[in-house]
Amino acid sequence: MADMDTYARRPARPPEVRALTVADIRQSLAEGAADFARSPRIGLAIALVFVVIGLAITTSLLVLHAPWLIYPFAIGFPLVGPFAAVGFYEVSRQMEAGHKPTLGQVLNLIWAQRRREVSWMAFVMLFVFWVWMYQIRLLMALILGRMSYATLDRFADLVLTTNQGWIFLGIGHIEGAALALVLYSITVISIPILLDREIDFVTAMLTSIRAVLASPLVMLGWGLVVTVAVLAACLPFFLGLLVVLPVLGHATWHLYRRAVV
Repeated sequence: MADMDTYARRPARPPEVRALTVADIRQSLAEGAADFARSPRIGLAIALVFVVIGLAITTSLLVLHAPWLIYPFAIGFPLVGPFAAVGFYEVSRQMEAGHKPTLGQVLNLIWAQRRREVSWMAFVMLFVFWVWMYQIRLLMALILGRMSYATLDRFADLVLTTNQGWIFLGIGHIEGAALALVLYSITVISIPILLDREIDFVTAMLTSIRAVLASPLVMLGWGLVVTVAVLAACLPFFLGLLVVLPVLGHATWHLYRRAVV
């Protein structure tokens, strides 16, 4: 793998974006699946880390008698998905350049990002995720109050069979959708472009927003595909992430290549 100093430096002007079509999404997904098939061991190894993290968080919440936080954590996972996919972006980037990356090279690249602008994007995403979790706790206190939800079954019964529960779900999902839209707009392209080019993270976020505005329906459709796929993959003990994360990660790289000239 090339040294960090060999990354091509681009002019200071903002990157040019182009409009996308539904065909671009289909093609990107096909190329993402092909990349995963060409390098399955790296994809499975990286995805396994997030499966273990998901199981650890779920187990910890059950042990701490806070099972009601499992659903917000699962909903919030796609918020940090673009950063989680850095390794997949690098695999696709290397294969695109005609190289055959190894797991060690990819892990070294991920570790090296702490010295680059991607680290700032990680901070932005984690901050938004913290805001999301804080809002959920606040809504639970304001709407559900002192109602008992010590077990997951009790919490599900509470939010699905009571007026307060429906209000909590409605407001919570509206707030979550607003936060997700903002974070998606500033990260869907910014993480891949920061990995690929030497630009600052503010320019990367603005480029991502411009890409979304250039193809709003297509990009929102892609966000919906990612969200639904990740949530569905979390259901069978997060095991679906072993396939879904690599395919979506590689596909996002190819979508970035189509969205930015």
